[in-house]
Amino acid sequence: MAKTKGDTKGGEHGGVLARSPSHLLHRVLQLALDIYAEESGSGGITQRQYAVLAAVAENEGVTQTGLVRATGIDRSTLADMVARMITKGHLERQRSDQDARANTVSLTPAGAAVLEESRPKVAMADARILALLKPSKREGFLELLADMAVSDVHAEPEAKGKKPKAAKVEKAGHGKKDKKPKKEKAAKKAA
Repeated sequence: MAKTKGDTKGGEHGGVLARSPSHLLHRVLQLALDIYAEESGSGGITQRQYAVLAAVAENEGVTQTGLVRATGIDRSTLADMVARMITKGHLERQRSDQDARANTVSLTPAGAAVLEESRPKVAMADARILALLKPSKREGFLELLADMAVSDVHAEPEAKGKKPKAAKVEKAGHGKKDKKPKKEKAAKKAA
């Protein structure tokens, strides 16, 4: 069987998955996390813990809401992570001077030491990930990732205040719009 442009190396995952951004990003994330785990070793911190420590180091006294924005980690997961990192002695939390309802987060000396110990390992993981690409594609790849990371899927559409039309959902292999069952349509008309 001839390989098409959409086929991946080895041809084992061609077709729909080879053209699915969500699937490909998931596969790349798995690969990146595996590389990160190899470089950090069994006693190292996770990639997300590193992201929290690095974000706090760059924004000492940041609120947990600010950490959510900086890391992209959802609020409840981040709150659990911060609580565990406080227990480990890596972070400390206190009430914000500007907003009594908010908590600020700071690095402890132990947290700063863990961050500094992790930096070269993370740099090695990043270098290994980028080495998977041709040198001429690396900068563009990072720019695309950065653009995607800061985009807001919930932002208002720019075009004249109109909401974008939803993409047509196709039935697998049929190329037709997914339609609601007739009973559901009838029930809507009756209501």
